[in-house]
Amino acid sequence: MPPCTLLGMDSSQTLASSFRAPPLSLLAMEPLRAMLDYCAARIGCEPMPVGDGHPVVVYPGLAGGSMSTAHLRQFIQRSGFIARDWERGVNTGPQGEFDDWLAALVQHVRDLHAEHGSTVSLVGWSLGGVYAREIAKICPGSVRQVITLGTPFGSLGGGNHAGTVYKLLKRDTPQLTPEIEARLRECPPVPTTSIYSKTDGIVSWRGCIERRSAQSESVEVAASHLGMGTHAQVLRIVANRLAQPEGKWRPLRRGERVGSGK
Repeated sequence: MPPCTLLGMDSSQTLASSFRAPPLSLLAMEPLRAMLDYCAARIGCEPMPVGDGHPVVVYPGLAGGSMSTAHLRQFIQRSGFIARDWERGVNTGPQGEFDDWLAALVQHVRDLHAEHGSTVSLVGWSLGGVYAREIAKICPGSVRQVITLGTPFGSLGGGNHAGTVYKLLKRDTPQLTPEIEARLRECPPVPTTSIYSKTDGIVSWRGCIERRSAQSESVEVAASHLGMGTHAQVLRIVANRLAQPEGKWRPLRRGERVGSGK
């Protein structure tokens, strides 16, 4: 879920307070839409063998674990990559000092790089996308690219409906400082794709927009927040991005067929 919940900051205390949370009508529809997204993907979204076998780590959203990303990882695996869970169980947010906690995730990526002799792609869903972005900033030499799903790195303290969930999971967290806000908004120094939905019922889609550059892009989909990891369009885009040749990444072209890396 959103980065504001990462460190437990009230939205009124941040520069992101101008971002509006999605309408309650969209929030109420999230569970049903997520179920429909999953059913549609199971029926009509077969993966294509576009991968080169490099490792991909998938990070779940807030309160999610390996089960929540199982379908996404299976699709990535069947597309020709080595899909790995983040191996930290349920995502309840960072424990203690953020950078100290993040060090274990960084080491995991470095170990995979050494094990496979290949850089590692990182796919993060919501709050998991914050982790993926920060890991890439710390060890860019081990990271091939970053893909985030509904990660509002630009609206770190507002524009979401997830604060209450986080407070139930963890009450004694330090506050999100302006310095950390600015840091988390910075784009990683590797190819980066932010996938967002204007019908996201959990976070403000405007907070998910990455500034376009030679190695960064924002791609719009028509998905719910809770269903992003199983939405057919999202799955195809993820596979297409992962299939970009190392060192030859390019933004997704408008109208491009996203079933392959062609």
